[in-house]
Amino acid sequence: MFRVLKLRRSTQTILHQYNTTTISTTSLQSVTTQTSSSFSPNTNPNFVRAFCSAPSSSTPAKDAEIRKYIGYGALMIGCGIATYYSFPFPEDAKHKKAQPFRYAPLPEDLHTVSNWSGTHEVQTRVFLQPENLEELEKIVKESNEKGQKIRPVGSGLSPNGIGLLRAGMVNLALMDKVLEVDKQKKTVRVQAGIRVQQLVDGIKEHGLTLQNFASIREQQIGGIVQVGAHGTGARLPPIDEQVISMKLVTPAKGTIEISKEKDPELFYLARCGLGGLGVVAEVTLQCVERQELVEHTFVSNMAEIKKNHKKWLTDNKHLKYLWIPYSETVVVVTCNPVSKWRGPPKFKPKYGRDEALQHVRDLYLELQKKYRIGETAAKSSENDEPDINELSFTELRDKLLALDPLDTDHVIKVNQAEAEFWRKSEGYRVGWSDEILGFDCGGQQWVSENCFPAGSLAKPSMKDLEFMEEMQKLVESKGIPAPAPIEQRWTARSKSPMSPAYSSVEDDIFSWVGIIMYLPTSDARQRKEITEEFLNYKHLTQKQLWDKYSAYEHWAKIEVPKDKDELVAVQERLRKRYPVDAYNKVRRELDPNKILSNAMLEKLFPVSS
Repeated sequence: MFRVLKLRRSTQTILHQYNTTTISTTSLQSVTTQTSSSFSPNTNPNFVRAFCSAPSSSTPAKDAEIRKYIGYGALMIGCGIATYYSFPFPEDAKHKKAQPFRYAPLPEDLHTVSNWSGTHEVQTRVFLQPENLEELEKIVKESNEKGQKIRPVGSGLSPNGIGLLRAGMVNLALMDKVLEVDKQKKTVRVQAGIRVQQLVDGIKEHGLTLQNFASIREQQIGGIVQVGAHGTGARLPPIDEQVISMKLVTPAKGTIEISKEKDPELFYLARCGLGGLGVVAEVTLQCVERQELVEHTFVSNMAEIKKNHKKWLTDNKHLKYLWIPYSETVVVVTCNPVSKWRGPPKFKPKYGRDEALQHVRDLYLELQKKYRIGETAAKSSENDEPDINELSFTELRDKLLALDPLDTDHVIKVNQAEAEFWRKSEGYRVGWSDEILGFDCGGQQWVSENCFPAGSLAKPSMKDLEFMEEMQKLVESKGIPAPAPIEQRWTARSKSPMSPAYSSVEDDIFSWVGIIMYLPTSDARQRKEITEEFLNYKHLTQKQLWDKYSAYEHWAKIEVPKDKDELVAVQERLRKRYPVDAYNKVRRELDPNKILSNAMLEKLFPVSS
């Protein structure tokens, strides 16, 4: 731009100088006549003369100007020649058809592995799936000799992707068999890659089932045990307590069998070993007789819960509360064996499924119109929408939240619709335990779940309800767009030192509280914004509640801080709760080359040299 302006000023100067020169009328007419066919009638004759012939009285300044522009022209020509010969076109370039830019295709041996919520993802060329114990032993041995990382990964359901590692992974999905059932002792030995639902289906013909279940059934047994997963029931421990022996394939010592009789110290440590002590190959579980349960769902509030909480904890085999933020509503769900004397309860629900869902559908249609005002998108795109009459409540909730997931007023409306849905869904349900104890958690989501002591079964401390009162006040005072539910469950203690519910006191009970934010969209920008808001939500609860109630995060939900000071604080906090030195000592003995480790383990439990 500067050069163009300078050229314009120089041209004006030359024209001005030539305007003062006396030009003969004859020569001017001659030039004008000759150029009339190629210039407009308003062409300045002096301008034509200036560029057609040089003046007779040239000055040094004029010569300098001319030489300068000749130099510019020569430079441009030189650059063009240099570019042409530096980057030559292929001979057939002018005959080739232009093609749009495309990324190079991914290598065929590159595996993309992500967790269920899509919050963590890695790509690796090393994804090994042995079909039997011998293949697994060979993989672990050779990987240890080469120093090749093979982090054990299960079904990838953990929200924090605890099993993921770009350098390499080993998955036991093909090792999914029931190996032995002892009906008399009520035990079952299985390969660790078997999923919970497969296991339950495989042993029901023997009249057996698992003592407790997590919310979903897709976890591999090896994974659900290693991260300290749990169900609900103040008399029932986390799932790692169901393990009575296990077979561990270790890099340094090969395959070892451990139980409370054989090396009890290592056994209890490895039951919740986070995949860092060895690859769990086989597990023997203590089962219970298969039985039908009666699930009772009803709506309550904090005042009523305070009056009945101790009784409900002790009287019900399974109990959970679903707290609805920005409302008085608490959904209470109890599950107990069907009475042999009374049988299942006779109850006729006041509302059918469609009646319970209709107000949610109406709200979606109403808000859909509101959020489409001013949009220019063609209505034909609506043809791709599923029929809302076919959607479940959790699917409808996802669609409602997707309209404006971070607007607090909008989220409150959705929560109120959920509260009304539960009021219309009160009643009883009868089924086998593996059918009843599951819970439809909805779509992809961020979750942070904490475990903290709640007294003993004989004398509950009521700290669990105090925690929830403070949680609700925090959400409302900060205007957090917190969707429902905030889920609260209970378990008995675990004897595994690395379990968040570990205690040496037999009667101790623990409360588990999970906060949530859904990811109901595939839009990367919006998912990033939801993630940032969730991390803020989690940080506020951490700052106000965790230390006060001695709360520690579920191993499948803990996220490693990016800030160095925050990471140091987390490391120090974990040392107060868990036997970190003992855990690291066993890691060095069984996996000296750290082939089973990943960045999460290395940062949470740094091993000093």
